[in-house]
Amino acid sequence: MSYDTVIIGAGPAGLTAGIYARSKGMETLILESGRVGGQLVSLYPEKGIHNYPGFETIQARKLSDKLYAQAESMGCDIKEMEKVNEINNGQEELVVVTTKGEYHTKTVIIAIGMGSFKPKKMGCPGEDELFKKGVTYILPTKEELVGKKVTMFGGGNSAIDMAMIAGSVTDTTLIHRRSEFRADESTVKELEKSDVKTIMNANLASINGTDKVESVTLDIAGEKQTIPTDLVVINIGISADLDDLKHWGIELTQDGLVKVDFDMSTNRPGIFACGDVVSYEGKYKQITTACGEATTATMMAYKFAKKPYWA
Repeated sequence: MSYDTVIIGAGPAGLTAGIYARSKGMETLILESGRVGGQLVSLYPEKGIHNYPGFETIQARKLSDKLYAQAESMGCDIKEMEKVNEINNGQEELVVVTTKGEYHTKTVIIAIGMGSFKPKKMGCPGEDELFKKGVTYILPTKEELVGKKVTMFGGGNSAIDMAMIAGSVTDTTLIHRRSEFRADESTVKELEKSDVKTIMNANLASINGTDKVESVTLDIAGEKQTIPTDLVVINIGISADLDDLKHWGIELTQDGLVKVDFDMSTNRPGIFACGDVVSYEGKYKQITTACGEATTATMMAYKFAKKPYWA
C-alpha cells in the first residue's frame, strides 16, 4: 500500500500530525520504534501535566492514551516496535525502510522526539548495583509507593511533579543540588504547599544497601549526611540518541537536531519534521509547541502530496 504520509514517531507531535493528516483525508501510517506515547509513557507516565489546554491537570499516560485513541479512531495505521532504518528516494515517492518491511509514501514527517533516549544517571556508587532494587528512574504507581520512604533527586517540573505524587501517599523528600529549582514558578509554589520535604544544595555521594536500598549519603557543603530510604527516584534529564538522523540524509544543526525552515520542511523535498527533534532560534520544548509544529508540518505535507489548486 502507498501512503500520502508516513509519520516517524508516536509521541504527542507524531500523533497530532496523524490526527491532522487524517482530517485532510491523507492515507497515514505512524511508525514507532517503541511504544506509542514517547516520553509521556516512557519516562514519566504518572506525572501530572498542568499546562496542556483543555485540562486543568491530566496524567501523562492518560494524555497519551487520548491522543492515541483519537488518531486510531480517525483511521491512522499505527505500528509499534518498528524502527526506521532508511528513507530512500523512489520514482516521485519516498521509500521508508524499517526492520519489518518497506513503505511507499509521498511525504514523511519526522517526529521522533529525542530519539532513543535513556534517563541520565547520577554516577554515584551504588546506583548501578542497586538498580531495580530500590533505584529507579520512573516513578512507580501510587499503590506501589504506599508505606515506603521515597527520596527523589531532580529540580525540574517532572521531578517536582513526581515528588508531589509520591508525597500524596507516603513520606517523600526531594533533593536538589542547587539553591533554586529550575521548574516553573507555579509548580514550585505547589511544591511549597505540599507535604514533600526538600533539601537544597546537596549532592548525592552514594546510594547504600546490599540486596536493596537502605539509605543515601549526601554531601552538603562538604559535610556528609546519611538519610534512610526505601526508594530512590532519579529524574535529572535524559540522554538522547539521534544517530538515525545521520542515515536519513537530513541536514542537522550544530546541536545534532533537525534543521527546518519556517514551514517545518527539511533539506529533502517531501520530508518535514516537528517536535523535540527540531531546532531553531527561540525554540521552547513543550508539548504544545510540538503539537503546533506538527500542525504546520502536516499542512505542508498535505500541500506537497495533494497539490490542491489553492496551495
